[in-house]
Amino acid sequence: MITRLRAENFKSWKDTGDLRLGRLTGLFGTNSSGKTSILQILPLLKQTAEFPDRNRVLYTGNQESPVYLGTLPEIIHGHQADSGFRLSVTWAGKQLLVDIVNPIFGDRFYPLPEITFQTSIIWRAERPTVDFFEYSLSGERLGMRRTAGPDDIYELTHNGKMLEQSKLDGPEGAWLLPPPIKCYGFPSETQKYFSDVSFAPALQLAFENFLAKVHYLGPIRSYPQRVYEWGGETPMDTGWDGDQAVAGLLASKAVEQVAKWLKQMGLIYSFRLNAVGEARTVYQCHVKITPTATEVLLPDVGFGVSQILPVLANCAMLPEGSTLLLEQPEIHLHPFAQAALADVLIDAIKNRNLQIIVESHSDHLLRRIQRRIAREVLDPDDTALYFCHLENGTSAIEKLDVDNYGNIRNWPKDFFGDEMGELADMTVAAMERQKAGRQ
Repeated sequence: MITRLRAENFKSWKDTGDLRLGRLTGLFGTNSSGKTSILQILPLLKQTAEFPDRNRVLYTGNQESPVYLGTLPEIIHGHQADSGFRLSVTWAGKQLLVDIVNPIFGDRFYPLPEITFQTSIIWRAERPTVDFFEYSLSGERLGMRRTAGPDDIYELTHNGKMLEQSKLDGPEGAWLLPPPIKCYGFPSETQKYFSDVSFAPALQLAFENFLAKVHYLGPIRSYPQRVYEWGGETPMDTGWDGDQAVAGLLASKAVEQVAKWLKQMGLIYSFRLNAVGEARTVYQCHVKITPTATEVLLPDVGFGVSQILPVLANCAMLPEGSTLLLEQPEIHLHPFAQAALADVLIDAIKNRNLQIIVESHSDHLLRRIQRRIAREVLDPDDTALYFCHLENGTSAIEKLDVDNYGNIRNWPKDFFGDEMGELADMTVAAMERQKAGRQ
């Protein structure tokens, strides 16, 4: 589970501050206020880790990637290329289960560590360059930082201080290292020249294993198809655009659970997948809207059903302990279904042990979360709700203070528009028309 997240000089953010994440985290706010940018941090790191080029400091993506952010100067806040930017993430779990025995950490066992990774990336010599990266574990810090000078030479650091060569078979000056692997990995020379850091690859592996459990679903999902091919593969998730939702449901045998949620949300009466032909490699989605309605294929019902399907599929099929990032999951849903979606997310975090981070414009979804807190269905300590807005062109964020009764003590002005103002003006207009004798 991810417990903290921070970005500095990233897109519209000068500094997000140290954000606490809950089992259910909600990012709300106005358009272009920076909500999506926060959600993009983890997919950016994940696609970098999965990119085959070990020398690629940061893979900002292309048209086929989960996130496509352009060049590094475009990412940096204010496009100030000489500023660079910093990312930090803290997670807890079983990703690192090793007996670390060395002069730095001592003889200690960390079965359930909380690990913090941070990196700073600058634009240097017309290319992205790692300024430093560091892992923190139980108060100890190990990382690499670039030395002063024209060349990309690095030194190994422990608690912010340079470590000197600890093996006699290395060349003179071997405490100086080549650039890191991507923006988070120790080069092979680290173990060759430093006997005290044999565990360094375990930290890198822990980071990659952590990112493997992060799954992202974007706001624009694939269109429904009349037929779906499935050759027995087991996708890790639905894909960032949801195109693997049907394959994932078939592989995970989660069709019944998704059908239950769809009915609970008031979107359909029944939902099933059936094979076409004896080969059982082609499938169709059949839907009934009401008990007496004719059963039709998925493309023949409202668009909202197909758009929510990957959201529900991820909630039903992802392995326990996964983190699911959802961008506008409520898109194309009517208010009742938006509110009911909150219950699905709560069900997933409680009964499937998922962590969900959602970016949304839906007041109906938020109101249902508040209601479930008041009803003691959801613990407020398991939530982290934020409101994003712009201040002089720079994103700012405010944590919503939710009490045990679901009340938001610091409700931002015009959070979801001026609802009371609209109602008041409508009432005044009606009174003025009646007074003037107009209907």
